Formats: sequence, structure tokens, C-alpha cells
Amino acid sequence: MPTTDHTTTPDVQPAVDWFERQGWVPFPFQREAWQAYLSGEHGLVNAPTGSGKTYSLILPILLEYATAKARYADKPSKQPKGLQAIWLTPIRALTKEIQAATERAAEALGIDFTVAVRSGDTKTSVRRKQITKPPNLLITTPESLHLLLATKGYPKYFKQLKAVVADEWHELLGTKRGVQVELALSRLRAILPDQLKTWGISATIGNMDEALQVLLGSRHDELPHRIIKAQIDKKIEVVSVLPEEIERFPWSGHLGIHMIEQVVPILRKSRSTLLFTNTRSQCELWYQRLLEAAPDLIGSIAMHHGSIARETREWVEDAIHNEVIKCVVCTSSLDLGVDFRPVETIIQIGSPKGVARFMQRAGRSGHRPGEVSRIYFVPTHSLELVESVALQTAIDEKYIESRVPYIRSFDVLVQYLVTLAVSEGFKPEIIIDEVRQTYSYSSITDEEFGWCLHFVVAGSPSLEAYSEYQKVDILEDGTYKVTSRGVAMRHRMSMGTIVGNTHMTVKFLGGKRIGQIEERFVSQLSPGDVFWFAGRALKLVRIKDMIVQVKRSGSRKGKVPSWAGSRMPLSVQMADTLRQTVHRMATGEYDEPELHKLAPLTELQAERSYVPRRDELLIEYFKDREGYHLLLYPFEGRQVHEGVSMLIAWRISQMLPITFSIAMNDYGIELLSDVEIPIETALKSDLFDSYHLEEDIRASLNAVEMAKRQFRDIASIAGLVFSGYPGNRKKTRHLQASSQLFFGVFGDYEPDNLLYLQAFEEVMTFQLQQDRLRRALVRMQESRHLLSRPKKATPFAFPIMVDRLRERLTSETLQDRIKKMKLRLIA
Repeated sequence: MPTTDHTTTPDVQPAVDWFERQGWVPFPFQREAWQAYLSGEHGLVNAPTGSGKTYSLILPILLEYATAKARYADKPSKQPKGLQAIWLTPIRALTKEIQAATERAAEALGIDFTVAVRSGDTKTSVRRKQITKPPNLLITTPESLHLLLATKGYPKYFKQLKAVVADEWHELLGTKRGVQVELALSRLRAILPDQLKTWGISATIGNMDEALQVLLGSRHDELPHRIIKAQIDKKIEVVSVLPEEIERFPWSGHLGIHMIEQVVPILRKSRSTLLFTNTRSQCELWYQRLLEAAPDLIGSIAMHHGSIARETREWVEDAIHNEVIKCVVCTSSLDLGVDFRPVETIIQIGSPKGVARFMQRAGRSGHRPGEVSRIYFVPTHSLELVESVALQTAIDEKYIESRVPYIRSFDVLVQYLVTLAVSEGFKPEIIIDEVRQTYSYSSITDEEFGWCLHFVVAGSPSLEAYSEYQKVDILEDGTYKVTSRGVAMRHRMSMGTIVGNTHMTVKFLGGKRIGQIEERFVSQLSPGDVFWFAGRALKLVRIKDMIVQVKRSGSRKGKVPSWAGSRMPLSVQMADTLRQTVHRMATGEYDEPELHKLAPLTELQAERSYVPRRDELLIEYFKDREGYHLLLYPFEGRQVHEGVSMLIAWRISQMLPITFSIAMNDYGIELLSDVEIPIETALKSDLFDSYHLEEDIRASLNAVEMAKRQFRDIASIAGLVFSGYPGNRKKTRHLQASSQLFFGVFGDYEPDNLLYLQAFEEVMTFQLQQDRLRRALVRMQESRHLLSRPKKATPFAFPIMVDRLRERLTSETLQDRIKKMKLRLIA
């Protein structure tokens, strides 16, 4: 704890006094934030989980309000009233704790200050009351803030707004929701030019300065601003749960379930535990298997993920807060600042693929200043022990990921223009200046903005004949306005940038809501089939109006739902430290118990092939009954490997007619062919050349197909396709077919369509990570190439080969095939 310092400005003394009454002492970063806010500055607060960063901005908001009330005590008309501050949060689970913290502080300080929450879960009647009688602090999401901008009379509603706080800004940065925040702030700053302060709260990221620039916009240098960093060294202790036996041929298909007997004792000895999984499917499976392995814990374990009904999630949050239950099996739904009483134990199942995510989860334990955060790392396969060491190295070296902000997202911009047109309407000459003040659109040209205007008024040139795409009218005074009630209603119901597969609501026959699963999974079920969801065995009865009606089942077997987009990419920082760790294995450094445990696997890899050092690229080439296998190990992560594998396959195919099956994981790539692969010739012909990368990518990958899939989301955000009304949602395949139709029309008749071009840009930037791919190729080109010809598959090769088989075999068949493969390799 910091030492007490009684010298402070009068403005913040009430906050200091309250802290002292609680037995607390303000940290220097909290004092700095209080004083900076009250002096009219903007900024970003960077502090670890559990250090009190919420109070660093809640308290000055309350003090500013109380001071203004006192100053005009004898002039009621001048006293602050209505909405004073907006607190933006990326997830609904945070709203409850922020509201409680604010109300607790306001009551202690004797300030009459109202707080309300507005999100997708808020009832319509409550929303109406919030409009007619605004709270002093509104805790909301980016989507709900845009809905307020789509409300008639919004300038009056925001008239007394003093501040916007973007909580967990690092989570919004690098997403289109972050772009939504930028656009909303540009409008609020325009109607409150000398009044509005903008602040963010962020965990540590590699590009903190850029994060503040995005938050404040292109004119950030003109505003008084600062980044306030908490000088608190949060100690994180990583405890690897070592498997009893090391798989010498590991694979990644069992989700860590084989480690359950070692996890149960950790749960039993802990008062409270959060057990983090990386996907919702893994969460469901671990919850089910824990109850089977430890029946005595039934009633003490709960589950929490984003597809479970809100009422259930809230009950779980309260239960762990009050220590009614011992353990919550969860996903990223509990990553962020939901503030329980200190959780004693954190368990991470499998690699989280990123340093910041791992630190965020670790910070849920020891959730008090000065306490050590301890996290148990449970590998799902032997090679993940390498990632455990890599994570510890990155944490020790403070090697944290950056977030790449979206720029020039024209789908979000056209949605925003319709939002403004739905409420008060807008004048283009005013809005273009505001839009250019955002980081995302600072480079937008007059022609591009004009295209966006034409799009919302008449659709693109090829759509001008269809009235349904003519949403905005131009009034006589030049105002752009939506005059159709139907257009306005459809727009309000489809606003937002979170686009995924169509979800279907799961309900008991009696009507109680359980949660949501994807239509894609439901389409694989027939009436009578059993599946596990929200910790229950459920039998499908019928599907009616997008409602999956179920009843309980006594069966112990059933399918587990899967959700799209669940694989997390390996970050740049994790990839770097992973290669560094493999280098240590290659040089015989087994200092950590994890690497010592891996020695048998490493020795077998070295015996059959090589273990590459940091400046080496391992290439393995061998033939077996399947064909000719070419394996490369860049250790760059699955997303980069996707681009590298396609590129290499295409370049080799230019030398001779050849067809490949391609597989990859975070560690390497496999190209399998039925004819001999000319690897020596390929290596001599600059196989990893990066000079003509973009042209070769477009030739080697089916870039059009990838862009077509990406365009579905863009079309939805831009309002080209409508997902339907509540209770009558369109099926995913219909939405995909509609967006593909638009994509084809634009490709044939409007190749300069900004939304069409954006799809290709997003594929290159975010899916293929073109800049990172280029750097990887340069490193591979400059590395010493270790061409190995093992007689059979190596431990490094085995999990990649299994990933290829998984695509075409059922889980039962796959298990049998893997056993046979292992027996052959061990023989």
C-alpha cells in the first residue's frame, strides 16, 4: 500500500476522507486522475485489475457534480440536473458492479446522485423513463449510445453532459464497436464543444499512446491530455499443473479433460475458483465432466458464458460474490472487471494465446492492491507446456500485445449516417468535419464521403432502381432525414456492429428461457436428440418460430454445442516468446520444471529431426503410406500460417502440376501431396520472398471467396441485408445468400464500391494479417534452413497431422485412428 500523504487540494479532500474512513489510502494514480479530471483534462487511466481504477474516475465525476450543486445552492435553475456522465462498457456483466460502486461512493459522500443502466437487456418501459427523466450517470454500451443518438431530441438529452468514460478501452480498441464510440464522441463533442471531457480506462497494451489518440480523435494534440499509469507492480505467479505422463506424440483434440483428476483437488482446497476455458463448447464440456468426476461438488459448481440466459449469469455472479458456490466454469464472459470478493484461485485450461488475456484472467485472483495473483495453467496437451513458459517469460519482461484500430470502416459510417437521419437529421457539410476529427476517418476524402451519402439516399449505382435501399430523404433546406417510420424502425432494430451466426433461443416447454445457441448447430439435430447446454442434458422436442423447445433428459450422453469463431489466434508477443522458449529447449536449457518435464518429447524430436534455434527454420520432409509430407515450423500462429501455407503451396505449384492437402496449427504447417515435392529447388528459388506478397496472395488464396465471407458482416452492418424482426429472424443461410448476391453484383458492375473494396481490405489486414505475414516471411527467408528427412512423423509433426484428419473424421473414428498412428510411430 502507498504511504499516507495528507497534502492534497481541497477539491479532492472529500474523496481522500472517504478512503481513510474505509481504511484505504489513495494510490498516486488515483489522486492524479482526480486532479486531472477536475482541472478539465482528458486522458487514459492504465492500472492493473483490482487496483481501484473505477474509483479513479467515478469519484471526480461525483465531486464535480457536488461542487456545482453547492456553488449554485441559492440558484436552483443553474444547478446541474439530468445526464452528467456516460460510462461506456464493452460487456453487460460490468454494469452491475459499476452501478454499485457509484451508488456506494455517492451515499458515503452524501451526494444525491442517480445511476441507471441501459443495455440490450433493459426493459422498454425503463428505457422510456430514462429518456423522460435522465439519470445523472448512465452506464451503457456503444450500441445503446447510438440508439440514444437515433432518438428525437437527443441534443437536449445530452445538454448537460460533462464526461464520457470508455471503460476497458483496450477491449473496444481494434473492433468496430470502438469505431462506433469514436463516431458517437465526434457528435457529442460537436454539440458540447467546450464542456465534454473524454476519459478511458485500460489494461496495459503495447500501443497505449495510440489508444489515447483513437479515443480523443485526430485533434488530440489540441486538447490537454495525459496517460496516467499506476506504478503498481502486480505480481503474477503462474503454477503449471504438470501431467503425470508426457505424451511423446501429443495432439490438441481432448480439450484437457485428461487433466481433470489433477484439477479437482485444486477446487476442493480452494474457497472460491474461476476456471477459465477458451471456448463455450469447452466450458460446457468441463462443467459436465467435473460433476461426473466429483459428484460431491454438485451444487457448488456453476457455469457462466455469453450464451446462457442473463438471469442465470446474474445469479452466478451473485453466488460467487457471496461465496455461495465454490467454482464457476467460465469463458471470457468473466475476463473483465466484474468485482467479486477476492477470488482465491484462478485456473486456465489451455493456452489463452495472448499475454494480456492471461494477465487479465490472473488478475481476478488477489483482486486487492498488493496481493499476489496466482493462476494455475492446465495444458490440454504436452506441447502447451512450452506456451506456459512463454507466458511466464512475456509477463516477466512486460511484453504486452498492441491492439490494431480499425480505420475507414465505411459500413459503420453509413450506418451512423442513417442513425443521425433517423432522429434529428444532419447537414453533410457539418458531419463531414466531425467525422474527419475521428482517428478512423481522418483520411476520408470528399469523394468517399459523397459516395456514403449517395449510398444512404439512393443505394449504390446498381441498386438505384430498388426503393428499399433508398432510406434517407434530402429536405428542401439540405437536411438529410429519414421520413419513413418503417425505415426508422428497421434501422433501430438492426443497429450495431456485432454480427454472428443467427442465434436461436432455447426454452423449456414450460416457457423458461435457458439461453441461445447457433442455428448452425440446431440444424444438425432431430427431435429426440439430446444435447448438453447450460449444464443440463436437454432433449429436443420441436423448433417453432426460431424457438428451440426442449425438456430435461436423464441421458448421460449428448452433443455439446459449438459456436463459430471460437479459435483464438496466437499473438505476436506469444509467438516471439514461444520461439525464444523453443530455442532454450534446443540449447538444452531445462531450468523450468515445465521444460524439464518435456525433455523426453524434446529428445525424441531431436533424435528424429531437429529442435530449431531462434535463427533457424525447421523444414521436415518424409514419405509414408499417405503420401509426401512437407512440414515447416515458423511458430507464428494459425492465422499467419494460413497465409504462409497457401502462398508456399501456390509457389511450388508454379514449378510443376501438383495438388496439396493443407493443415496447420499455431506451431507449424503441413503440405501433403501424392507426388514428390521439389523442396530443394523451391528453397533455391526464394520460396519465402516477400517482395510481390500482395499479388501472390491474391493469386494463391481464393481471396474472392474469403472476401465474400467477410462481406456478409459488412452488408449487415451497412444495412444492405436485414436479419429480421424479433421472433422472426432470417436464417443464416438466407443472409449469406443475400450478401453473396450483392457481392457478385458489385464485383461485376461496381468494382469501386467502397463496401466491396472494404471486404478485401479487412481480409488482408485482419484475417491474413498481411503486415505480420510479411515480417514472418522476411524472418523465414533470413533464417538458416534446417532441412530434415525423418523416416516417420516427429512429435512436432503429429498434432498438425491430427488437425488435418479431424476435418474429415468423426470424433470416435479419429480417436481410433490416432491410437493406430501412435502405435506405428512408437514402434
